[in-house]
Amino acid sequence: MSERTSSAAWVKGVAEALAGAGLDARALCAEAGIDLDALADSGARCPSEKVSLLWQRAAARSRDPAIALMTPQVSRPANFEVVGYAMMSSQSLHAALERLVRYLRILSDAATIILSERGGECRLDLHLFGGTLPIPGQRYEFDLLTLLNFCRWIVGRELRPLGVEFAHPALADVQRYREAFQCPVRFDAPSNSLLFARADLALPLPTANPMLAELHDRFAGERIERLENASTSVKGREQILRRLPDGEPKREEIAKDLCMSERTLQRRLLEEGTSFQQLLDDTRRELAGHYLGQHKLSFAQAAYLLGFSDQGNFTRACKRWFEMTPGQYRTRAHAPPGVAASLHAG
Repeated sequence: MSERTSSAAWVKGVAEALAGAGLDARALCAEAGIDLDALADSGARCPSEKVSLLWQRAAARSRDPAIALMTPQVSRPANFEVVGYAMMSSQSLHAALERLVRYLRILSDAATIILSERGGECRLDLHLFGGTLPIPGQRYEFDLLTLLNFCRWIVGRELRPLGVEFAHPALADVQRYREAFQCPVRFDAPSNSLLFARADLALPLPTANPMLAELHDRFAGERIERLENASTSVKGREQILRRLPDGEPKREEIAKDLCMSERTLQRRLLEEGTSFQQLLDDTRRELAGHYLGQHKLSFAQAAYLLGFSDQGNFTRACKRWFEMTPGQYRTRAHAPPGVAASLHAG
């Protein structure tokens, strides 16, 4: 599968936030293998794994596990590229978030956002992927807080979510999270999510402009088109994510979701160095590592979320992916580094 990346503009925003928190962003980027000067090129992309490493180094260097909460209160539209301008010209905040979902791969093909509605609530679930490193909790915190602050800026009024949820344990004093997000915070949750009242998302944006929205849609569409040649696996992964809780997705279902034949889907995935079965397996493996890191999520629940018919199939898959059972993986994931290494060796 092709390497997953984030846009230079987004990674530059991360570097700017770290510099604003008093850290040497240039040195941190260098440690993570990121050329800060190269981020000036609007067409540049940065491997997802390097972004994760940047957050790991930033948390270690600052000795502040909640360093991501130092994000500026106002997010710059430039860090969202044309996606941000398309969102600003939308009729409502809900329409803006729909545009974010539609054009997200411009910002990152290592991220998937799923919008869902239930009753008077709208949920935004964020999934991050990429490389062999686990995704640091700080990266989820930064992404959701940056998005929330951008939404607050474009609505031009106070916006308080119904809540924010993180799959990882609290990394610092919970009060710091409440102050940053201005809403209830839940940890060890099934997903990393923002929850909004539907009524808040339905209000018109002061920057709404149908003509500009049409123009920005065209620009964003052209950018997407340039990225399309290597994005069938990304789009396929998005559909797999949506279907997994309903059971193991079938190739014909995903092909239909992508409006193409099974043969076309298989050919395009082959051109990208993967196959449908490999894409499904890779997606499950990455999600499994994420779910097994959550103490409050039972193995049966993890198996269900990954689309396995029973826990036994999930256990066999874990032995194939990680060479250990789900229980052994969870124990190693929460053990100190030295102990984790000895557990793996044993």
